[in-house]
Amino acid sequence: MKILVTGGAGFIGSAVVRLAVARGHQVVNLDALTYAACLDNVASVADSPLYSFEHADIRNRAALDAVLARHEPDAIMHLAAESHVDRSIDGPGDFVETNVTGTFNLLEAARAHWVRKGKPQGFRFHHISTDEVFGSLGATGKFTEDTPYAPNSPYSASKAASDHLVRAWHETYGLPVVLTNCSNNYGPFHFPEKLVPVVILNALAGKPIPVYGNGQNVRDWLFVEDHADALLCVLDKGAIGRSYNIGGENEARNIDLVRIICALLDEMRPDGAPYDRLITFVADRPGHDLRYAIDPTRIRTELGWRPSVTVEEGLRRTVRWYLDNETWWRALQNRAGVGQRLGVKA
Repeated sequence: MKILVTGGAGFIGSAVVRLAVARGHQVVNLDALTYAACLDNVASVADSPLYSFEHADIRNRAALDAVLARHEPDAIMHLAAESHVDRSIDGPGDFVETNVTGTFNLLEAARAHWVRKGKPQGFRFHHISTDEVFGSLGATGKFTEDTPYAPNSPYSASKAASDHLVRAWHETYGLPVVLTNCSNNYGPFHFPEKLVPVVILNALAGKPIPVYGNGQNVRDWLFVEDHADALLCVLDKGAIGRSYNIGGENEARNIDLVRIICALLDEMRPDGAPYDRLITFVADRPGHDLRYAIDPTRIRTELGWRPSVTVEEGLRRTVRWYLDNETWWRALQNRAGVGQRLGVKA
């Protein structure tokens, strides 16, 4: 299968690219190379005859048409997105332009490509989204695919809008789509503005480890390589027009996650221990959702997929990766906004 992956130089997208190539798929990586993208993320497959790269922006419809005509993919996996909640608070316009207008452009380009090819039955448009579109849970309950949308940040609102567009293009035009909504990802190549890498890198630098509010916010943590495996599973076996929630089955409070990382660093890099002395509670972000949790029943029962990596194992692998790949993360620390507190303008 030839797969066009949008955002394939990003964190989750690059994991999909690496796994798809490893499994023998032809992969076209389309990426605008914005601040959070890094081609080093796909260096391990860059020389493969199965891999090609297109520097293009999903906000540019003409560029999308040209790429699709040139490569004629059998499937599109749409991961390109602005994804940092704090940045969406400071600059929501970029999120609307990329996540909403960009998705519209890609849907229209994909529809034109699908029609031009005679509407092949095997074609798929796989839209990758987030559990944040469902809003916030209380102390109990879990998100299912039927949970009403209730986004609370500009980021999650823009992703909710893109989900609705994808569904509408299936219902109105018959475009063969599948959708997935995932929980919080973590793992190697995670851009250093997100929680897990912030904890690791601040600890290594002896800087305060910021924890929003009182650290009681709960997330379901999904190892990125598990997520990539689930996405390819849905692409291959998912029912057209169906959505699937992908969770790690690893709920944890933010403060507990931070303490696990500190303990791992105490073990692996003891010269700076104890790292939990650096934990610092800071003002919460505006509209911070209390809890996310995924009910993975549908993907488990219909497609036979479930995560293979526990949060303890995944965090151990992640910490070790950051310790072993200092050159990678140091090169990204000079990018705009990295290391600064964002999302406080509300």
